Amino acid sequence: MKKNILYIALLGGLSLMNVSCESELDIEKHGNMGSMDTYYTTDENINTATASLYLEAKSNYYNWFFVKNLLSDDIWCGGGQRGDNGEMEKLNEYSFDSNHGMIESLYSGLYGIIYKANLIIDKTEGDTPVMKRAINEAKVFRALGHFELVTLWGTAPKVDHLLAADEYRQANGIAADTWAFIEQDLTEAINSGTLPSKSDANDQETGIRVTKELAQALLGKAYLFQGKNSEAAIMLDNVISSNKYALFAGEYDDQFHAAANNNCESLFELQKRNDPEQLWNSFDMVYIMQGWRTSELSYGGESIMKLAIGNYGFSNPRKSLYEAFVAWEGADGYRLGKTIMNYDQLKAFGVQVQSGKSVYGNEGYFFWKNQAFREDCIMDMSYFQIGQYIDLKVMRYAEVLLLAAEANLQAGNTSKALEYINMVRARAKETPLTTVTLNDIKTEKRLELCNEGVRYQDLVRWGDAKTALGEQGKQVPAFTVSGVQWNWQNTKYGFQDKNMLLPIPLKELELNPNMHQNTGW
Repeated sequence: MKKNILYIALLGGLSLMNVSCESELDIEKHGNMGSMDTYYTTDENINTATASLYLEAKSNYYNWFFVKNLLSDDIWCGGGQRGDNGEMEKLNEYSFDSNHGMIESLYSGLYGIIYKANLIIDKTEGDTPVMKRAINEAKVFRALGHFELVTLWGTAPKVDHLLAADEYRQANGIAADTWAFIEQDLTEAINSGTLPSKSDANDQETGIRVTKELAQALLGKAYLFQGKNSEAAIMLDNVISSNKYALFAGEYDDQFHAAANNNCESLFELQKRNDPEQLWNSFDMVYIMQGWRTSELSYGGESIMKLAIGNYGFSNPRKSLYEAFVAWEGADGYRLGKTIMNYDQLKAFGVQVQSGKSVYGNEGYFFWKNQAFREDCIMDMSYFQIGQYIDLKVMRYAEVLLLAAEANLQAGNTSKALEYINMVRARAKETPLTTVTLNDIKTEKRLELCNEGVRYQDLVRWGDAKTALGEQGKQVPAFTVSGVQWNWQNTKYGFQDKNMLLPIPLKELELNPNMHQNTGW
């Protein structure tokens, strides 16, 4: 209840967005409604602007999540059949070009977040605690937007203020300048004294918004991506030593469901509400796209009671991911069993592929940790399963520990690196390591955070992308009761040198003569 009260207060200023057409017609205008230059002068309006910034990030989550996961070696695109979603297939198979809709939408969406952050930072007047906090929350969002732009596109322009009319045609950015600006924004936010810290690991109220520790975690991550290992280790150690976060202590997979929203492991998640009256104003496609392809399966037994059935199947684990789990923790590994089902386990749960049907983009393995349950639904709609109120995860404590393990190892603090990776392994019920290598951390991170939007950027920064992804898309499978079939082959596929950066969207180049395309595109 306390979470809902706080969240409603945060979003209260947006209530006009959800009123009916009839009530809109009844609104009287009382005097001058103000302008952009006068709007950001009251705490009430600043709260509304801050809520709008959070909603902007939430509205871009779908593209952020799927673009990065489809580019990784975690998943097959899947769907109902070949061509069910050609844009997603092109991402997954590396056959896309500069005129790709989801890449363009993510690129523009990140600048949408930056624009709303700049509105708050540049326009806010006054010196109230609400205003100070809003400015520094906005700096964290602006840094997060630039982090995605510099790691994915490299030369995307830095936008550090509201652009005047004659500034829209920005030239390509310089990565070093963007990184310096990310560091500046996050450092200023951390040192501002305006961002709160949770009272303890179980403080759900404070944790629904940006905290000082989130800013520290993002800054540590930014340092690590630049190879500033000592700085990264110090910043990430700050988050760990704060004792404001902890690994989720229940069953591993329970943390990915609505009942565990804003749990002790959450550094940041975008909020969903269990409000049937607002279902159609708040639905999204994140979970219906990931859930098993209902039209090709039959359900019985426990599955009927537990699962939110009615999904599209656009996220199936690759056999290579399953085999990586088996090699690391055994076929009966605890975390593996909470993450992926093989087909025998699926049948034991009551789910089978229908006779004569095939599951496209599937090798006989099915994600478990991202499946929505009936209890996760605002309204259980088997005909269009878009009503979940599972919060949208951006960063959790396990990632912080593994970032810190890597940073400390690279900085020469082997004992800390070992301590942090073993914390993650202990929760996974694995034997503690006695020594640790970078490859150990890479493997642990792949398994712990699979299909959570971190793998692709890691592969690129580690220099492992061409090896891991070079053959991706050469063939595409479908799974039937008789086994795996490889009916589709591509002549254009796989990660190439040009894929070290995504292409600047064609539309941007057509509108902006000062921009040039990334190398190879």
